[in-house]
Amino acid sequence: MYDIIIIGSGPAGLSSAVYAQREMLNSVVIEKDYMGTGQIAESARVDNYLGLYGESGFDLGDKFREHAEKLGAKIINAKVHSIVPENNYYRVNLKDQESLQTKTVIIATGTSPRKLGVEGESNYIGKGVSFCAVCDGAFYRKKTVAVVGGGDTALQDALLLSKIADKVFLIHRREEFRANKALVESVKNKENIELVLNAVPVSISGSQKVENIRVLQNGEEKDLSVNGIFVAVGSLPNNELVKELVNLDDRGYIVADESGKTSANGIFAAGDIRTKALRQVVTAVSDGANCVISAENYLLNNK
Repeated sequence: MYDIIIIGSGPAGLSSAVYAQREMLNSVVIEKDYMGTGQIAESARVDNYLGLYGESGFDLGDKFREHAEKLGAKIINAKVHSIVPENNYYRVNLKDQESLQTKTVIIATGTSPRKLGVEGESNYIGKGVSFCAVCDGAFYRKKTVAVVGGGDTALQDALLLSKIADKVFLIHRREEFRANKALVESVKNKENIELVLNAVPVSISGSQKVENIRVLQNGEEKDLSVNGIFVAVGSLPNNELVKELVNLDDRGYIVADESGKTSANGIFAAGDIRTKALRQVVTAVSDGANCVISAENYLLNNK
């Protein structure tokens, strides 16, 4: 019987693991991806995590995991099938492995990229349509690509790809970007980034790989010849495990404040999966710490 099972090993989950070890709680982290450290691994550069300026997301994630493991955190590579309430504890069922019992659960499952939902998109995933510029950008050296989105991730992707590709179309549905001003200025100053504003994708086409993206711009359709398309239009919460157990908001995020407490006794939410104004590494790490303290208080009050 564990005191805490932590599901997810991104910054929130690994922070939870660190604090669980410090509080000498019997805990385990379950992560479906081998040596996974969450979406941070996809960031080319992290400039806003205090004290670690300019780290790549991959390296920063590795440091988080190494920190947790040095403190003795146990991390299991497995996929959670379901979480079942049983009396005063939870049974966590794992795919192809024995189930585990725990008094509390910290959900740190994060989010997944949102798709465009346009004609042809699903046919070209892995054949020119990508959701990770850091992962796949190198395949488009000296080619033409498009980035769809207007937030920080989209502009970061465009800047990264501008160093690799000959030309980058940045497609955004509005006239103004919602990204931070420094990123916007950097994008506008890049000669090989062409802004395609007030435009939404209509379809994606090609023979065997992506060759074209059609957009509707100011009421008129136009075709852009591209070799690759990088989608950065937001994320969807990975709530499948708990959507029947806890309250969700209208977008599917777990309703929880900074304490991490959810509507279900003994279940806590940390990181991007919970309702919050700012989803960043620093807030995820904070959530992990808060959830462990909340879980420890719950354990003390429910002996």
